[in-house]
Amino acid sequence: MRLAIWQGNSPAGDGDAALLALEPALRAAGAMGAKVLVAPEIWLPGYNDERIHALAQPRGGPWTQSLSQMCRNAACGIVVGYAERAGERVYNSAVALDATGSEVAHYRKVQLYGPREKRLYVPGDTYAIFDVGGVKAGLLICYDIEFSTHVGALAALGVQVILAPTANMQPFVHVVRHTVPAMAANHGVVIAYANFCGVEGDLTYVGGSQIAGPHGEVLALAGEGPVLLIADLPARDAGRLSTQAADLRRI
Repeated sequence: MRLAIWQGNSPAGDGDAALLALEPALRAAGAMGAKVLVAPEIWLPGYNDERIHALAQPRGGPWTQSLSQMCRNAACGIVVGYAERAGERVYNSAVALDATGSEVAHYRKVQLYGPREKRLYVPGDTYAIFDVGGVKAGLLICYDIEFSTHVGALAALGVQVILAPTANMQPFVHVVRHTVPAMAANHGVVIAYANFCGVEGDLTYVGGSQIAGPHGEVLALAGEGPVLLIADLPARDAGRLSTQAADLRRI
């Protein structure tokens, strides 16, 4: 299976600009045979925008409808982070659409990061698992991926690919350099990790979006600028997969 990642500068609250940036990336990913394109965390309307509560949209709202048409035009699915309004609550969410534009999964971030996220959002409490090209996939968002408990839980449920929108900023370069590939290797899963780049308000994003393979190999890695990554997932070699889950001794 072929996956794609879009790493870009934040649209900074401009929903039209956010969709405009995604459309050519989605078309290119589809033209190259990718099953799904993964975009960053709260791409809609922009992670570090203080107008999140005003700009948040309900599940299935106008953003999703526009994305659905883009998926049909590109013949490619998408996973993208957005600010979801549900009544008075706002969630840090990700939606997965398939190549027909149909919603196949929806996830609310469990591990909210820092005081700002905890002020803006309500945490989620449910994993999201779905099929991508005959492979069982799951969603996590940014800080979630740094918790072995969540990655391990998805792996235990048979997930082989984790699609993770993120907004990783300075000084946390170790996450893209070490944590993501280590999590992939330790749990025998592919992690597609889509980050921002550039500066947004008081945040400088580290880039480093990547697709890390189940044996710890980095299949595709971004630098610090906008880029579309494409990678074919390797066949899983049972002899190289981690056996930590089976070997764990609890004391």
